[in-house]
Amino acid sequence: MIPRPADRPWLHRFALLTALATFVLIGIGGLVTSKEAGMAVPDWPTSYGYNMFLLPISKWVGGIFFEHVHRLAASVVGMLTVALAVMIWRTDDRRWMRWLGAAAVLGVVLQGVLGGLRVVLLKDQIGIFHAALAQMFLVTVCAIALFTSKFWRALPAAGTAASDDAGVRRILLFCTVLIFGQLLLGATMRHQHAGLAIPDFPLAYHKVWPPTDAASLATYNQNRLGVVEYKPITAFQIVLQMIHRLMALVILTAVAFCAWSCRRRLGGRHFLAKLSLAWLGLILTQALLGAITIWSNKAADIATAHVVVGALSLVTGSLLTILSARVSIPVRAAALAKTGARSEPFVTVGPVVSSAK
Repeated sequence: MIPRPADRPWLHRFALLTALATFVLIGIGGLVTSKEAGMAVPDWPTSYGYNMFLLPISKWVGGIFFEHVHRLAASVVGMLTVALAVMIWRTDDRRWMRWLGAAAVLGVVLQGVLGGLRVVLLKDQIGIFHAALAQMFLVTVCAIALFTSKFWRALPAAGTAASDDAGVRRILLFCTVLIFGQLLLGATMRHQHAGLAIPDFPLAYHKVWPPTDAASLATYNQNRLGVVEYKPITAFQIVLQMIHRLMALVILTAVAFCAWSCRRRLGGRHFLAKLSLAWLGLILTQALLGAITIWSNKAADIATAHVVVGALSLVTGSLLTILSARVSIPVRAAALAKTGARSEPFVTVGPVVSSAK
């Protein structure tokens, strides 16, 4: 029997607050990138020579507003994370939870340093790592919120290997890894200023796969709106966006298969089947936002929504993967038949699955 931690709703609520603040921070960060305001404040850790918390409001104009609010929000998330880790160390007797809280603190500190180095060193590559770590940190604090919830404590441990099917777990994990890779591609595109390297969708320069020879690139750049403000389009940027589009199709297909598999193995009433269907809805929304981003000439609000829904999709997949490792999943009847075992019906009891006798 696995020991259960004591019910501490206030710890769970604080973890939820930290996760929500982190989610908002990612949204603000996406808005900073969409507004091209990442370098609006050129110094760090100060802001135009002022202490970051003492920058006069009169200077909060234009891109400075977005970048400065981003810094302040990051500071709030940092303080919340440290407080959450202290609370976990003082009240939670699960050793692994304590170390998870410490890992969250390490992550938020590293995230702040990367954000500062991006400004000081003027390196777009650092911005890519900054974006990737932001997604990983969001998953971490959301997992902490799950682990401190009453819902998590109510879930029994997974059954024996003979009664569990690892197929669902592998599919969930595979789709989640694909989404993380896609978010990395998206961050690379944003920091390579390749978001509009291809101005049309679903075709690309009116072709299924656009040519990237020197003559074609010259034509693209000649016809490009705002060519004076932006660096010329490169073959790498075009290929990067095409890979991003193909990956989106792969993810949509994989998550659809995942939702179908969960429904077939667990039944439509099981909470994993319902959540996987909601996950598919998020992926469809994300794909639509990606298309609208191109059709709207990368409107800042649409591009930011694309970033936010992408983060929510990753969190959903991550939590589904964690939950699938916690609950019993019935083996498919065909697999049982090969071993001569008898398949028993499974019914949903609250959020978990139990064997009907």
